Amino acid sequence: MGSTRYRLDGDLRTSGPGFGVTLHQDLIDVPLRWRRPRLIFVNSMSDLFHPAVPTSFIERVFRTMAEAHWHTFQVLTKRHERLESVAPQLRWAPNIWQGVSVENRRWIVRVEALKRTPAQVKFISAEPLLGPLDDLDIRGIDWLIAGGESGPIHRPVQIEWLRDLRDRCLGADVAFFFKQWGGVRPKSGGRLLDGRTWDEMPRIRIPLAV
Repeated sequence: MGSTRYRLDGDLRTSGPGFGVTLHQDLIDVPLRWRRPRLIFVNSMSDLFHPAVPTSFIERVFRTMAEAHWHTFQVLTKRHERLESVAPQLRWAPNIWQGVSVENRRWIVRVEALKRTPAQVKFISAEPLLGPLDDLDIRGIDWLIAGGESGPIHRPVQIEWLRDLRDRCLGADVAFFFKQWGGVRPKSGGRLLDGRTWDEMPRIRIPLAV
């Protein structure tokens, strides 16, 4: 069916000039052909809830994820308003994990929108973490990922911010995953936080293929 391209989403806070959206209509059903269960990050370099993505396309993606019930799908977005507005129209199967990005206090509002969706597994990606999230309410959240920024002009993450999130996750029985310290390269600073790695995942059973 080819690709449909758009230029901007109209929000310069989340997209820069020339950053296009491509709809891969021909690839939506590919997971149905993979018989061995996989953990699939749906949009590592994109956002399914981008304003330029038609609601019909999002609905089709969710139908495919629900039908491919032996896989586990992780969907991450920064567009919390779009997520909340279309959520009632989507097929929320147990194998669909929905998350939002929260870089600093300004975007804690995304978490409250996430909580109002029917997603059965909800997660937060605080990576890159650019400030403290002491106002964050993690009740109703299943998983929190945290990490520092990487790249030539990365902004350093503070250990106090990470410890606060980890300790609150431990107290609330929320799975905590520390991805990286960051630096010029993603692996520059390693993954140890207070002498150990944190690789916790939600306690969800991944179903087997039929």
